[in-house]
Amino acid sequence: MPAAEAPSVHEGNVLVVEDDAELLELLLRGLREEGFTAIGAASGHQALERAGANVLDALVIDVGLPDADGRDVCQALRANGVAAPVLFLTARDAVTDRLSGFAAGGDDYVTKPFVFEELVARLRAWLRRADVRPGLALGSLQLDPVRHSLEVDASSVKLTPTEFRLLAALAARPGETLRRPELIASGWPAGAIVHDNTLDVYIRRIRRKLAEVGSEYSVTTTHGVGYALE
Repeated sequence: MPAAEAPSVHEGNVLVVEDDAELLELLLRGLREEGFTAIGAASGHQALERAGANVLDALVIDVGLPDADGRDVCQALRANGVAAPVLFLTARDAVTDRLSGFAAGGDDYVTKPFVFEELVARLRAWLRRADVRPGLALGSLQLDPVRHSLEVDASSVKLTPTEFRLLAALAARPGETLRRPELIASGWPAGAIVHDNTLDVYIRRIRRKLAEVGSEYSVTTTHGVGYALE
């Protein structure tokens, strides 16, 4: 871990989502000693709460959370307007795991065990970038990665994991047409064989559920290209 002397420069606000209490404490202490304002969360539910209560410059999210997949948490945060860089922590280093993390809206990937100094260097590199994607909250529409639900005001409907990931991908970029291969990469594991009509069936289900909760948004079709949430 870095030296305990506090630096004079504030590096930014970082939310660390990690269910291992000892590792979480080590990361929080180390990041604070490096000049970050570090906020901890031990579950997907806590991550959503704390992301909603703080302005964040970056997030470090463990993929294996006790109540949700960290990649689903990332997608929900993106759909809810959180645009800060996301760095995933995981014990898995397969190519398919890394691809699914990027498809979920993640920006970087560190495999456990890792060197703390590398984590800090990666965070600083992302914070220096000027091309962070813009975020846009979609009014009353909220996605919950713990319950896999779509909520609009007091109305709620359950989503399957695939429906959740597809809708989160669309909601993260409202008004923009996402091409079919991009949506398939967001909704299914890398290498999965997904027929065109399978994606269409899921989009119809999502449209129905958006209408069911009274959302002002719907999924529109650009024929031969893909879909958009508008």
